[in-house]
Amino acid sequence: MPESCLDKLTFPALDFARPAADQIFDAVKVAILRMDLEPGCLISEAELGARCGASRTPVREAFTRLREEGLVVTRPSRGNFVSKLSPDRMKAAQFIREALELANVRWLCTVGLSDEIGMQLRQNLSAQARVVQVREEIGGRRAFQALDDRFHALLAQGTGFERAETLLVREKAALDRLRVLALNEEMHMTHLYSAHQAIFDAISARDSAAAEDLMAAHLRGVLTMLSNLVTAHRDYFE
Repeated sequence: MPESCLDKLTFPALDFARPAADQIFDAVKVAILRMDLEPGCLISEAELGARCGASRTPVREAFTRLREEGLVVTRPSRGNFVSKLSPDRMKAAQFIREALELANVRWLCTVGLSDEIGMQLRQNLSAQARVVQVREEIGGRRAFQALDDRFHALLAQGTGFERAETLLVREKAALDRLRVLALNEEMHMTHLYSAHQAIFDAISARDSAAAEDLMAAHLRGVLTMLSNLVTAHRDYFE
């Protein structure tokens, strides 16, 4: 049986004011989506409980939720493994995400950006530009991905529809690990930042056709890299 890969991680101490299962689920989910826990690696329930200082019940509850989100698969008599990347699932998630994001920019071009959302988007883009300029390896890539997530979340928030962001986050999760791999590619952050700036400018100008075209091209970019990423990281994919 393969060895557990949890020795690569340090888990924070549990906050007894919050449900333990929620904290364990959040910590493992983040580690998987950041690729700190690589696709195919074994996660031992007993070891995870020991590292977190939690009993078996919250650990099992966390694993149930991770399985429901497709992040962990359980193989009888072998254990729990981080799920491998599925090109088919990614393409489906991309299809739904694109529909949501195009609806968001179409709406924003119709009603306009509020002063508050516009200011936050400008601040976000300035921060993206700084990260692109510094390029601090893993730390820089993670910082950029957080800013990337925030940029798209702000567009969803700008619509005023609460579920617009909730649905976007859910569908985008299926693509997050592919995005981490893509950020390792030379100049990818620069291209993403330029696309974000162009999308913002088109929305600010209330140019719906341009904003939608730019957003569609931007979102499809990671899938155009899919075949190359599968070749380069074959063990990560189904």
